[in-house]
Amino acid sequence: MTVQTLAITVVTVVYLIIRYLNRTDVPKIKGLPEIPGVPLFGNLLQLGDQHATVTGKWAKKFGPVFQVRMGNKRIVFANSFESVRQLWIKDSSALISRPTFHTFHSVVSSSQGFTIGTSPWDESCKRRRKAAATALNRPAVQSYMPIIDLEANSSIKELYRDSKNGTVDINPTAYFQRFALNTSLTLNYGFRIEGNVDDQLLKEIVDVERGVSNFRSTSNNWQDYIPLLRIFPKMNNEAQEFRARRTDKPCITGNILKDPEAKLNDAEVKSICLTMVSAGLDTVPGNLIMGIAYLASEDGQRIQKKAYEEIMKIYPDGDAWEKCLVEEKVPYVTALVKEILRFWTVIPICLPRESTKDIVWNGATIPAGTTFFMNAWAADYDEDHFKDATKFIPERYLDLGEAPGTPHYGYGAGSRMCAGSHLANRELFTAFVRLITAFHMHPSKQTIDRPVLNAIDCNAIATALTTEPKPFKVGFTARDPKKLEQWIAESDERTKDL
Repeated sequence: MTVQTLAITVVTVVYLIIRYLNRTDVPKIKGLPEIPGVPLFGNLLQLGDQHATVTGKWAKKFGPVFQVRMGNKRIVFANSFESVRQLWIKDSSALISRPTFHTFHSVVSSSQGFTIGTSPWDESCKRRRKAAATALNRPAVQSYMPIIDLEANSSIKELYRDSKNGTVDINPTAYFQRFALNTSLTLNYGFRIEGNVDDQLLKEIVDVERGVSNFRSTSNNWQDYIPLLRIFPKMNNEAQEFRARRTDKPCITGNILKDPEAKLNDAEVKSICLTMVSAGLDTVPGNLIMGIAYLASEDGQRIQKKAYEEIMKIYPDGDAWEKCLVEEKVPYVTALVKEILRFWTVIPICLPRESTKDIVWNGATIPAGTTFFMNAWAADYDEDHFKDATKFIPERYLDLGEAPGTPHYGYGAGSRMCAGSHLANRELFTAFVRLITAFHMHPSKQTIDRPVLNAIDCNAIATALTTEPKPFKVGFTARDPKKLEQWIAESDERTKDL
């Protein structure tokens, strides 16, 4: 064999290997804009660790819906409020399934099973979603309000104690991680963590669930898109470590077990419980913590003042603390919660969908089996839908004409939208009514302790699935210490048997 022939052979073999490794699960979609990439990696290098902002910029150039290549996976991104509404809501029957990824589905969840939100669509997933929806409807959620009473009271009681009436600035993160976790644990297992915010079990559960959540991120696991990387053990070791660490009151599990129509096996009940604990820690704390951060900011003082005045208008006798458990009658606080959910879309790129049928977008046929990513952050900051989208304006939700239908994509949208959104809304509404009536929240004394308020930059882990706020501190000064102590005592008495 001549040197020339050998060279040609080597080049041919290398070409064929690269071409084989460069294939995609779905062929290029004709008629749909495509972002130029490079062999093997596709657009992974360009996306880096800022998928939401990078694809948001591409949308301004290529249009709201386009295709990218992430290794050997072809992904369709939707980036505007209207494109998400079309694909996720109007075409919801076709976008009902989930794709599977190597890291989360094959490594992390190999022993504990999939949550509802990460399961491909099948009869089991259908049963689990139906059971969860029944256990999370409005009447059911109202029966869980004593648990929210207990956990909101516990967090505020400790904030009051530890802040020494505003003289000590406090990082609120652990208080409201425990609020969300204990609510989920009690709702699902009839068990709560009794210790304070320094409790080691609390820290372990939060750490593990945050770690597991990050393995579901679109930007954290290149081995999901480039199979060749899976041969390196280091790529799977961390996921395996987190897998190893996962470890008759009114409650969701009880309601499911008593539901004669549920007909779930043990693995399906376990999946629902795992879902509730994971989902609670994914969303509620981030929104609560960043909502507190904004209310305590300089601009937040006017919003806090307005919210307090509106609460007092509805409850001039000071009974908002108890009444917020049974009714939601302060429109401004409801609007505040919606704006927090929009402004800090704590899952910037929502969990992916996989189409079960062909979908037509602007004349282009997107085949069944294609993976779709919702850029919820870009959609919630869409200036064509939200006036002054980059500004925090709760009043926008007092104008019913501005956001008909789905008000934001903080809970996703369509057929696989978060089943626990009503429970989460009640948790957030109750917590903010109590926080605002209990405290005047003000900026920390040290400038260095003040929060980052930008919805993307505030995240401590850029590649995380959900927002994990960077540490900050806030001042909590009781508006009326005697009244606050009375409310706390009344909640203690109401919840003593829980």
